Amino acid sequence: MDEEFLHHAFAAGSIELKGQFTLGSNYTFLVTVTHDGQEIQAVYKPQKGEQPLWDFPENTLAGREVAAYHISQALGWGLVPYTIFREDGPFGPGSLQQFIEYNPNYHYFTFKPEDKDKLRPVALFDHLTNNADRKGSHIFFEKATRHLYAIDHGLCFNVDDKLRTVIWDFAGEPIAPEYLTAIQQLTTLPAALEAELARYLNVDELAALVQRAGLLLAVETYPLQPVDRRFFPYPPL
Repeated sequence: MDEEFLHHAFAAGSIELKGQFTLGSNYTFLVTVTHDGQEIQAVYKPQKGEQPLWDFPENTLAGREVAAYHISQALGWGLVPYTIFREDGPFGPGSLQQFIEYNPNYHYFTFKPEDKDKLRPVALFDHLTNNADRKGSHIFFEKATRHLYAIDHGLCFNVDDKLRTVIWDFAGEPIAPEYLTAIQQLTTLPAALEAELARYLNVDELAALVQRAGLLLAVETYPLQPVDRRFFPYPPL
């Protein structure tokens, strides 16, 4: 679907609740966005439904979902479905993300080798965003297009090293030049991108993002698993 239409629809369309996703600790809803006679399925995560966490500021997870989308777009990788922040959701402010049709039974742990081999940008994206909860079910291919998507980025951008992911397949492997070129863009954030991210992340979190990008460029390899902390999410799926 055209991104310009998505922008107008998600920003101004009416939102109707259709159901609730019951897995996970935070409230997440399936909704229909209606605009100009067209209906689009979306996932709505209200700030009011976020469970307090000791290591993330309160009421910031929805904004982190939006920040992850903008980082994905800036890198040119298109990993995160279209996502915005809506102030007037059914339960108040929250993130609104395009729902992607996919096979829930085909995920990281069931991927064919050739599909698992396509996860290099996802692994780098998780390092850059410091994703604390990359489960196997958070990565999938769209049914119609086979486009690779990654979702659930509320637990990202912490200033402390929190990376927990199932994707360690490429640890120690050289990073391809085209990925390094993309990452270079995050070492000095463009003014427009920095202003957008500043709506959802604080100064220290933005500085940590830039630092992580610089570190990947310096080593030019996929980081190894840490030895001093847990690096795998629970549950993994």
